[in-house]
Amino acid sequence: MRHLWSFLAGLVVAPVTWVLVTLGQDGSGRTVSRWVEIGTYSTPNLIEPAVYLGVAGILLGLLGTLRFSPLGPLVAGLLLAAPYVWLFVSPFSVRDRVPDDLKLLGDPLPLRDPLDNGTLFLIGVLLLMAVFSGQRWRRVPAPATTGAELTPAGTGAEQRPTPTDWPPPGPPKDPDTAPLTLAYPEPATEPLPRRTGGESPWSAPPRGANRADDPTERR
Repeated sequence: MRHLWSFLAGLVVAPVTWVLVTLGQDGSGRTVSRWVEIGTYSTPNLIEPAVYLGVAGILLGLLGTLRFSPLGPLVAGLLLAAPYVWLFVSPFSVRDRVPDDLKLLGDPLPLRDPLDNGTLFLIGVLLLMAVFSGQRWRRVPAPATTGAELTPAGTGAEQRPTPTDWPPPGPPKDPDTAPLTLAYPEPATEPLPRRTGGESPWSAPPRGANRADDPTERR
């Protein structure tokens, strides 16, 4: 698609450049000749032809330097250089085919002047040389990716500890082990043995334990 747009741009820029260069050269030449004739000058009279030439230069610069496609400069260069080359074959027939009595916005438009003085051939050769630029044929480089994107997802990168890293954590703690604390111990939740008769619950072990351990009772 970019080649199509570049081709269309070359078809449009070539005739537009011819017209702008004609207006700029004719206006600039007549203005300077008038200054020499009257012996004085007025610089505002040179603004209009300078604008024509400046716009033509911008169009040619965009077409010749942008890296869209080399097809546009190739087409525009051939269209501008071909009429001058044809002067070597049949100069009078070429000049007769170019109208020289046109006007644009009240200003004369002598399209033969850029052809006769070789300006069209100069511009055409410049555009043709832009086609042979090596950078124009290269594709636009893809944006650089970060190092994280270059690392495969399946294999993680080896991480080496640095002197400033903290040591790895120890084995996981037993959830049943109570954590160390500086506060008072919590009270026991199990009920204490009841006191029976005149005995103290801490004076002797429970009777149930003696019966289980006494071998005489097992008999």
